[in-house]
Amino acid sequence: MDLQDIRNVAESLRAEVRKAIVGQDEVVELMLTSLLVGGHVLLEGVPGTAKTLLAHSFAAGVSLQFGRIQFTPDLMPGDMLGTNLFNFQTNSFVLTKGPIFTQLLLADEINRAPPKTQAALLQSMNERAITIDGIDHPLGEEFMVVATQNPIEQQGTYPLPEAQLDRFLFKIILDYPSRDEERQILARHGHSSAMPRLEDFGLNKVVAPCPTSAGQSPGSSCRTR
Repeated sequence: MDLQDIRNVAESLRAEVRKAIVGQDEVVELMLTSLLVGGHVLLEGVPGTAKTLLAHSFAAGVSLQFGRIQFTPDLMPGDMLGTNLFNFQTNSFVLTKGPIFTQLLLADEINRAPPKTQAALLQSMNERAITIDGIDHPLGEEFMVVATQNPIEQQGTYPLPEAQLDRFLFKIILDYPSRDEERQILARHGHSSAMPRLEDFGLNKVVAPCPTSAGQSPGSSCRTR
């Protein structure tokens, strides 16, 4: 892709995400930049700033398989990575893959998990692979982590160490919407008591899905629509 193609993708992506999210155009642009250069993103904001919906909408727009892990104090590394289970029919161990085997992983409230679970993300974020029982399992060059954290509650949380913060290309602060944006949110969603599904927004893909076997990131090989 040349520079003009990237500009076209960025503009089309902003337009699609706007169908679900009011505002946050700059955040979408930084997330796209991170994807193109193989980085990861940490979103920090109070509840209600659409961090989860933003990540899901972004994944849908760039044709990435979306996976979500809700980080909790009792989350173990095996719950995220997966484990080898013995199959009595074949008399062998079979890998049961965890939710980390995806393309865009939403690590929701990452600072609520204990350090050993947070550390399980380090290899995947740096090498795009994980190791289970001494065997490496690639995650694909397009693998991207979008983590979220809530800055106003510290009880029962585990602050991210500097070594893990260094794995994120951007730490993006999501502020409250402006008065005009709040009015748009109420006009669009105020009549509904439940969270709309992503399918209800009618988002279109701005790039075609890329084969994971190509060994390239979507930004370098996908076609614009």
